[in-house]
Amino acid sequence: MDEAIFFDTLRQGLWIAVITSVPILTVALVVGLAIGLFQALTSIQEMTLTFVPKLAAIVAVFWVSMGFMTQTLVSFFQDRLIPLIIGG
Repeated sequence: MDEAIFFDTLRQGLWIAVITSVPILTVALVVGLAIGLFQALTSIQEMTLTFVPKLAAIVAVFWVSMGFMTQTLVSFFQDRLIPLIIGG
C-alpha cells in the first residue's frame, strides 16, 4: 500500500469520526452549560442534577442520529476500506 493512500484513508477515517461525534458532543455541551447556569443562578449544587439530564439528552440525540451515524460508517467502509482490503 502506498503511503499517500494510507494517510488519505486515515485522514478520511478521522474526519468521519469527527462528523459522527459532533451531534452528541454539541448536545452535551449545550445541556451542560444550561444546567451549570441553572445551578449558578439557584445555588443548587447537586451532582445528579448535572449527570442525569446530560445523560438523557445524549441518549436521545444518539437515538435520533443513529441512522445517520450508521449510514456514514457503512458508506465509508464500502467506498474506502473494503476496496483497499480486496485490492491488496
